Amino acid sequence: MGNLLKVLTREIENYPHFFLDFENAQPTEGEKEIWNQVNAVLQDSENILSGLQAYKGAGQEIREAIQNPTDSLLQERAWSSVCPLVIRLKKFYSFSLRLEKALQSLLLSLTCPPYTPTQHLEKEQALAKQFAEILHFTLRFDELKMRNPAIQNDFSYYRRTISRNRLNNMNLDIENEVNNEMANRMSLFYAEATPMLKTLSTATTNFVTENKTLPLENTTDCLSTMASVCKVMLETPEYTSRFSSEDTLLFCMRVMVGVIILYDHVHPDGAFVKASKIDMKGCIKVLKDQPADNVEGLLNALKFTTKHLNEESTPKNIKAMLQ
Repeated sequence: MGNLLKVLTREIENYPHFFLDFENAQPTEGEKEIWNQVNAVLQDSENILSGLQAYKGAGQEIREAIQNPTDSLLQERAWSSVCPLVIRLKKFYSFSLRLEKALQSLLLSLTCPPYTPTQHLEKEQALAKQFAEILHFTLRFDELKMRNPAIQNDFSYYRRTISRNRLNNMNLDIENEVNNEMANRMSLFYAEATPMLKTLSTATTNFVTENKTLPLENTTDCLSTMASVCKVMLETPEYTSRFSSEDTLLFCMRVMVGVIILYDHVHPDGAFVKASKIDMKGCIKVLKDQPADNVEGLLNALKFTTKHLNEESTPKNIKAMLQ
């Protein structure tokens, strides 16, 4: 009987059943201070995505400049095309740093004693919603970035040209905006296939390392609880029928994938082991039950941006589901 109770309790802990109101949650008095700070960051997220979506690159101008190295007009045209794009790339990168701070503020609020992570998520739904919005933005940003090779081509050209022009002692006003140190940091950021997810994974890992008095379980339980809540909401018609917009379904899927990836980076054993507090089989099934166009990017994110998927401890059936 004792063992049965343990199993039942573990089942309840692993798969909490409550509705997270991603559409309408409003901050209570206690949430307002953090909510306002994070909201100031999130207000800019749609502009960032629009800027990335509209990013066309300077491929044509760069090609012509490289093919005609002695034509100073073409060199000038390529340089003039690339500089404003680099300023825009700096804006995206700077936003990632603001997002990192916002995420860490939310993690602190959603993991601190005396409440359990489940109690936090139930009581502080507006903060949970903001946490979800950060993950939703992150996966959208990375999907767009992955489909745009122009970003890295433009930035590589910029770095090569600025080095050459510096040797020629040319006056480079843009260095006031993007100096060598900034260019190095941006280069590392854009070299990642999924730069925003990488930023958040590192931010979550740093959060755990820096808050030594906070048990690791507080953070991993917060992430696993959120993944479980999203899974339950997605597979329960009674919950999905409460969404007023179809977009909320995709929002929920992105959030579930985002927290799984963060959990996999922070938990020593990762998200895929048999004893994981996340029902990975159930989560992948929920995604595979959706139209393929909606979830291809999310399944790829689980395949390519998690840390532990290819380890021996990952059950073969889970690996097979993600082939």
